Amino acid sequence: MSKSKLNTYHRYLPQIVETMHDGLAIIDTDGHIVMVNRALEKITGYTRKEILGRRCTLFQCDACEVIRKSGRGQWCRLFDGPQTKREHIRCDIIRKDGMIIPVLKNAVLLKDDQGEIIGAVETLIDLSEIEKRDRKIEELSRRLPSHERFCGMVGQSAPMHRVYALIEKAARSLAPVIISGESGTGKELAAQAIHQLSERRDEPFIQLNCAALNESLLESELFGHVKGAFTGAYRHRTGRFEAAGRGAIFLDEIGEMPMTTQTKLLRVVENKRVERVGDHTPITVDVRIISATNKHLTDMVRSGTFREDLFFRISVIPIEMPPLRDRLDDLPLLTDALIRELTAHSGKPVTGISKAAMDHLLSYAWPGNVRELKSALEFAFAVAEAGILRPEHLPRNITARHQAPPKGTLPASGMAADNGEKADLIAALKAAGGNRSETARILGVTRATVWNRIRKYGIKVEQIIQVQ
Repeated sequence: MSKSKLNTYHRYLPQIVETMHDGLAIIDTDGHIVMVNRALEKITGYTRKEILGRRCTLFQCDACEVIRKSGRGQWCRLFDGPQTKREHIRCDIIRKDGMIIPVLKNAVLLKDDQGEIIGAVETLIDLSEIEKRDRKIEELSRRLPSHERFCGMVGQSAPMHRVYALIEKAARSLAPVIISGESGTGKELAAQAIHQLSERRDEPFIQLNCAALNESLLESELFGHVKGAFTGAYRHRTGRFEAAGRGAIFLDEIGEMPMTTQTKLLRVVENKRVERVGDHTPITVDVRIISATNKHLTDMVRSGTFREDLFFRISVIPIEMPPLRDRLDDLPLLTDALIRELTAHSGKPVTGISKAAMDHLLSYAWPGNVRELKSALEFAFAVAEAGILRPEHLPRNITARHQAPPKGTLPASGMAADNGEKADLIAALKAAGGNRSETARILGVTRATVWNRIRKYGIKVEQIIQVQ
């Protein structure tokens, strides 16, 4: 290529740069930005006039700050060693409007004809749409559409039809919804159904269990934080309210929320603005709030452990999920649906459940509701090899009270219960390959309970696994 033609291409370089979809910035060795393209303006929200001449720290990139601190005062370690480029660095920047944007960064040094470093060029790829798409795929993967289901919920009883009617009405509104009911009744599925049927179904559905985090972490998860807001805050973090965009946020176990966080949530509900931890810049949000609780919030309001004003704000549309014992008509349908799911997942040729086993299920109180039913059937799948599920495949706590002692023996309920508990534990351990967490999930108990029972019965887990 001739030198004159090359110079012609160089003259058109600024126009070529403007065709790029990725943001581009050229930075001198003092860390000042000397050139940008339109894509960078769009990503950052700053105009070219506001950017040029400013230091690259303008974008408050969390990853770059960590790298910069390990250098000798330069804007980046890229100027501080033999490395000439950095590729695929995932970081967060803060736009002019205060929004945290995830980006993928690439940087390379620029050198003159003598090999002297004269600056660096950075490209930024906006990952926000990709992350939004990934969240949507994750949400869709949780849905299990079927002609027998109402947005993933199984049941044709009168109590469930009342729930379906309320869900459809709630979906046509943007008012806050409170879903109450015992643990395991399907409150999360109801919340997802409201979102699926709403006009904002294509927006994110973000959920958070308020009982799973301590107060400081809960606020960080809800509202986000800026780097340095507290010990361990090494990066900017987008809160769940921001992540929800114009979608819905599902606050599970809201009755466990600390009073100080309740106060901050009330301000968000009233003003539709959030402030990240460590920052005082208000960010406008337009989010549908759906809450859930297994507690009686009215009793908590009377006892002073839940704010009355917040209660009235979040419970505009109340939905009560019925316990399984109040809709036993749905139990055969639920059992059939769960067996088909478990068969598809496990690959075991289980074809159904016997009448005797179903009678046990129908006479049981189900304190853990549908979640306990699923655990019981998972246990049965672990024990049974194929064919029909029978009473002997079910957990002993479901069948024990129907079993009469053998003729000629005296009742020994305590011993029988212990023997049944031990047998159930051994079967679950075998099915889980000795994994205590998986064993606990199969049995529907805590991991600590599994450990206690192993010690109680002197079970050698390694020997059990070897016998298989």
